[in-house]
Amino acid sequence: MKAFLLGLAAAVLATTLLAALAVPLALALPLGTAAGAPPSASGALDPPLPAAQQRVGELGDIPSAMLTLYVASAQRCPGLPWTILAAIGKVETDHGRGPQVSPAGAEGPMQFMPATWAVYGVDGDGDGVASIWDAADAVPSAADLLCANGGGEPARLSAAIFRYNHADWYVQLVLDWAGFYARAAVGP
Repeated sequence: MKAFLLGLAAAVLATTLLAALAVPLALALPLGTAAGAPPSASGALDPPLPAAQQRVGELGDIPSAMLTLYVASAQRCPGLPWTILAAIGKVETDHGRGPQVSPAGAEGPMQFMPATWAVYGVDGDGDGVASIWDAADAVPSAADLLCANGGGEPARLSAAIFRYNHADWYVQLVLDWAGFYARAAVGP
């Protein structure tokens, strides 16, 4: 319960911080894109890696190895923005820096339930083991889970995130963080 309350407090704080910084998700979306349907891989939520590494790295928020995993893993699912994987990594475990086990039983840096891992877990780094605890396996597994649920299609992205974690506040928080990372990556 304590971890849930801390997570909820972090969600409220993050949402408040984003609002205070005047970075609503709508600013990251191209004209004509509804907030419930973020743009595709070529849109505002998916800036290219070199710019992302330089600018997001300047924020000091995403460790460089995790950023590389997010970008590479998003390529497993055409249309899935790398910023969505980064946002999930941020919300779930602060890119692997936070608790690796939730009160609900989710495990690892991308917080998979063991039964879900049994279906989507992959050996992302080719070491012969698909480990829920290894970010090199967990991040591409998250991309596969999102893709299987429509994450590569802009109109279905929110629903795919909801399948990852069944909470509307979670979907919005992930989309907010994805927008934040996209704006940070492309700069002013």
